[in-house]
Amino acid sequence: MQRLALFIGALMFALALAGAYLGASLVAVYVERASVRQASAALAEGGYGWASVRADGLALHVSGPAPDEAARLNALSEINKVVAGARVRDAITIVESDALHAPKFSLELLRNGDGISLIGLIPAATGREAVLQSIADLGHDTSVTDMLEATDYPEPEGWKAAVDYALDSLRLLPRSKLSVTPGRVVITAITDSQADKTRIETLLSESRPEGVAIVLKISAPRPVITPFSLRLIIDERGARFDSCSADTEDMRQRILAAARASGYDGADNACTIGLGAPSPRWGEAVVLSIRALKELGGGSLTFADADVTLVAQQDARQIDFDRIVYNLEQDMPDVFSVHAVLPPKPVLEGRNVASEPPEFLATRSPEGLVQMRGRNRNERSRLSTANFARALFGGDNVHDTTRVDTSLPDGWPLRVLVGVEALGKLHHGVLTVHEDMLEIRGITDNPEARTEITQLLSDKLGDASRYQISVTYDEALNQVVIPPTPEECVAAINAILAERQIVFAPSSTRIEGEAQVIISRIAEAMVDCSEVPMEIGGHTDSQGREAMNQTLSQARAEAVLDALLSREVLTSFLTAKGYGEAHPIADNDTEEGRAANRRIEFRLLDQTSDGGTAEDDAAGGEAAASDDDAGVDSAPAGDDPPEIDETLEDGEIVEGGPVGEDGEMIEEGDVIEDADLVEDGDGTSGTEE
Repeated sequence: MQRLALFIGALMFALALAGAYLGASLVAVYVERASVRQASAALAEGGYGWASVRADGLALHVSGPAPDEAARLNALSEINKVVAGARVRDAITIVESDALHAPKFSLELLRNGDGISLIGLIPAATGREAVLQSIADLGHDTSVTDMLEATDYPEPEGWKAAVDYALDSLRLLPRSKLSVTPGRVVITAITDSQADKTRIETLLSESRPEGVAIVLKISAPRPVITPFSLRLIIDERGARFDSCSADTEDMRQRILAAARASGYDGADNACTIGLGAPSPRWGEAVVLSIRALKELGGGSLTFADADVTLVAQQDARQIDFDRIVYNLEQDMPDVFSVHAVLPPKPVLEGRNVASEPPEFLATRSPEGLVQMRGRNRNERSRLSTANFARALFGGDNVHDTTRVDTSLPDGWPLRVLVGVEALGKLHHGVLTVHEDMLEIRGITDNPEARTEITQLLSDKLGDASRYQISVTYDEALNQVVIPPTPEECVAAINAILAERQIVFAPSSTRIEGEAQVIISRIAEAMVDCSEVPMEIGGHTDSQGREAMNQTLSQARAEAVLDALLSREVLTSFLTAKGYGEAHPIADNDTEEGRAANRRIEFRLLDQTSDGGTAEDDAAGGEAAASDDDAGVDSAPAGDDPPEIDETLEDGEIVEGGPVGEDGEMIEEGDVIEDADLVEDGDGTSGTEE
């Protein structure tokens, strides 16, 4: 009994000793970890990321490469704020500083009249006093702003020669800036005239010392031209300028090129470059006017600021004159006002021998554009004809350049209106109205158009009126245009994207630059596909976090959707979806592969499915139809066949599967023949031949 009591006492003592040891160990581990954590946080907050902490019992060993002694002491001080200094063991090493490099010396000399500013860092050997003395020699009234700094380093090679050259050159340049670096001087200056510019450039080039490179940026102010004028004459002697003004060198070359196309063979200095142009589009207005003068066959063109006078030759046809002047007025930039003159034909014995018979001409193009030119009897009939044509053909499709001629016969306005109505029955054609004849000819998509035009002219003009009809029926124009299939719509859009992808800037969702052109092409391709359900899929490469790529791809797909909406594309059938990096089409380990993976794709959807493709639903539909034809009932609830995610090839063995085309279940070990197994959009499986 006594031995048992001793044994139990010894056992309890051992257990207590073991518990105490275990508890002390746990406390020590906790203290070590807490100390390391607190010390590391203190170093991070203080900006001492180069230091690291390691625990060894209660002692903390701090190590790392300190940039200098001050950084080492500061790091230890930060640790002492959270851990007792007696526990810290300093193992920090000091990194030796690299040898100091010589500073980059530079000198800026800015002169504006009598004021000169000096800015820069120069070697002490150059001598601030020597530089200031050289500046003082320019004149007694020269004021100097000294912002120079000097440091005691040797002069680099080429420095002294460059400084001396700049100080000597400053005497020639009252309005200038000279930038000096070792062996190089950049001179920017303004001179009083072109001749002065040439003289100074020659002097500066000749005085350049050996081993010093110079860059000359010297300009001469342009003269102010008032008024900004131009006069070009084209006649039997050819084309020539009486005066010519241009606002830039590029515009001068464009004006001269247009003049040469009209027969000008003079010198390039015929046009003076100066200030005072009434519009930044001066050159564009001049080029348009020169082309119009050439199309008229000659005459004179005069610009006085924004006033443009175009005088044609006497032999110009009135109808051509009206058309050319109208086109010029429509194309001319804002601000410019065109005054066009067609001189009267010469009169012999009281009769205009060169007069032309009055005419009204209207053309309708296959695209539906209508151009009316020629003459009308008065302003009221001209406006009535224009308004009637706009109501018949659409306001934006009608261009009216007709002019008033009060000498026309009384029945002229009626014949013009009736002729325009007859033109509306043609797909495209031409209407010509003469004093004693109305002629209409063209192509129609209506087999009864000729009869309808005949009845219209007879009813409105009378049976005795003279008219001529030459109308041809084109059956091809009457065929119904078959819209593209949904598959063709998606293929056309993806063909555009295959040619050139929509490219986004890194981490950006903005559509800019060439991507805007691609979006416009897609919008044009969707004109006949606006009700085709499609998905706009955004894809990224594998760089960056997966969640970030998913969000970015979704935002880019929505950006494409918004861009199409801004181009008036019906987007109610479009869905934007981001896939992130989940579906690469190329290797993400190469730049080319990553570029290919950053893409936008269009995918055909079916309105009746939840996110599946139309092809998937079509496959399921065919399978269902096969089952019905074979007389197979639907599988009862709870007996759904297993889903198969991959396509099975001929000869492939499966472990069991869905109902085959013949209505039988595919058993384990069966061999697939003549059919692929696919997964329908609703999760069940069917067959596809």
